[in-house]
Amino acid sequence: MQSALNQFQISIRRVRDLIAIHNSIKAQSTPALDISDMLRAALVLCVSALDYYVHEVVRLGMLEIHRGTRSEPPAFSRFQISLGSARQALNMSSNFDSLLEYEIRQRHSYKSFQHPDSIADAIRLISEQKLWREVGNLMRQPAKDIKQQLSIIVERRHKIAHEADIDPTLGLGNRWRIDEVLVNDAVDFLEQVVESIHAVL
Repeated sequence: MQSALNQFQISIRRVRDLIAIHNSIKAQSTPALDISDMLRAALVLCVSALDYYVHEVVRLGMLEIHRGTRSEPPAFSRFQISLGSARQALNMSSNFDSLLEYEIRQRHSYKSFQHPDSIADAIRLISEQKLWREVGNLMRQPAKDIKQQLSIIVERRHKIAHEADIDPTLGLGNRWRIDEVLVNDAVDFLEQVVESIHAVL
């Protein structure tokens, strides 16, 4: 499952590079040039890195459970596969590892693992740990505070991705304020969350 964390770290480095490019351009230009969309892109990419990490770590963990190298939590046995894959497995016409991986990808392809509850639901497929309590212990914060901060970051991501980051109270075309401090804080926080989740697993 280390490869999931490695990919997350690569993605976060790309996000930090984008923020650095923003800061460099900002230092060399006038305030008349609005480059804040680079920060919006960085925030969206950061949440995307979290989402992809959860998808990957759950896929890899489920395959480990199937192979017998990881203990099986109750939610794993309730994971549903298609009748077609079940028939292929019964007929021994395919490698079940491949079938299971295909089914995991198919079942999760339309899901996003960004909000605390959806992340916890996904992690239950591979671990019985009380995810947010354990993450809170590692981060030395109450679980509810971590979940609340994560939800705020994800909601801002949704405003950017689905609402053009428009603040409806400010009139036509005005967007919610964003700066490098807000985005850097979000990146740092999400990095801590993912590293803590990985340590719990």
